[in-house]
Amino acid sequence: MIFICVKWKVKPEHADDWVELTREFTEATRAEEGNLFFEWSRSVDDPHEYVLIEAFRDDAAEAHVTSAHFRKAQAELPQYVAETPRIRNVLLEGDHWDELGEFQVG
Repeated sequence: MIFICVKWKVKPEHADDWVELTREFTEATRAEEGNLFFEWSRSVDDPHEYVLIEAFRDDAAEAHVTSAHFRKAQAELPQYVAETPRIRNVLLEGDHWDELGEFQVG
């Protein structure tokens, strides 16, 4: 899978509305055939930063970045962010989450 983590620094006046501002993009991406997950979290250290973790089947990321909803997000979302988002993108084996062995429950 292609695993992607993106940090979005949102302008303070839009931080509380970010989930709604990205809702259409999020829902459309989650509906893509090759999407494995697309999840937003708000930083506990910086209330203006959101972290997006997403994953696609190995051959599905190109369809994502060429989709109409991706192009729409490219056009609309920059007005709400304070800086260019920061990204890490890696290719991982499998399409699942592993258990954290150091913190076994039960």
